[in-house]
Amino acid sequence: MTEEKNISTTGKSASGKKKEEKSDKKLESKKKKKGNQKLDFSLVDINTIKTGMVVRIHEKIKEKNTKGEEKERIQIFEGTVIAHKHGKEIGATITVRKISGKIGVEKIFPIHSPLIEKIELKTIIKARKAKLYYLKNYKKRLKKVAVK
Repeated sequence: MTEEKNISTTGKSASGKKKEEKSDKKLESKKKKKGNQKLDFSLVDINTIKTGMVVRIHEKIKEKNTKGEEKERIQIFEGTVIAHKHGKEIGATITVRKISGKIGVEKIFPIHSPLIEKIELKTIIKARKAKLYYLKNYKKRLKKVAVK
């Protein structure tokens, strides 16, 4: 009688292979757990953006250098959402206003654009109107609402 052993091409027995598979599964589950911990809870869902929110919008920008090569980088625009138009449809936009060096800068972002990497929520300003265009000439500070 000859004894047969299950030996794989790597030279490990079947029981050693099972242990290796279990350890691989443990590593994968640990990676998944770590991935869940790194989730940024300050990210805003596109449908929950409202006027009065102070947001940071990460936008992809393509630039050409002197050699003619295209480089892609992410530029952050932080400001107050003063208008949200067209609801939840594909052409929906938000108008964000910030003050840069005593000069007001407004930018209109299409929400569903692939150029927008992510939108982070900084704070919420108490707003009673749907459009905050009066902030352009308004000198008083607005009340901030605590972010949960």
